[in-house]
Amino acid sequence: MIREKRYDIAVSAATRYLAEQSDEGAGRYVFAYTITIHNRGSVSAQLLSRHWVITDAQGLVQEVRGEGVVGAQPMLRPGESYEYTSGTSIGTPVGTMHGEYLMVAEDGTRFDAPIPRFTLSVPRVLH
Repeated sequence: MIREKRYDIAVSAATRYLAEQSDEGAGRYVFAYTITIHNRGSVSAQLLSRHWVITDAQGLVQEVRGEGVVGAQPMLRPGESYEYTSGTSIGTPVGTMHGEYLMVAEDGTRFDAPIPRFTLSVPRVLH
């Protein structure tokens, strides 16, 4: 028997390199990332805050914490998705991001929605 999950948030990411905002000679590589957050659970949940871990190819780690995403704290009903685009810069042509969103369900339960690790890469750097 398959048990229904009450608190189940799926997160996916798509990235692109922003050459026009980058300064490779100065070691500044800028990336946009589009995040899709999908409520696969059986209860509505609101995104309260974010925690990002951004790591460049030399192992330099930046942590970012804050309320909401791009000024919003979206409420997602079961089956609904929310998408937004933001950006970051790192000091190398390749890096990674991962983290979690703190969510609160309509029943008051707080839980983390993990953001799987994804790669930031200048085109043609990784094969």
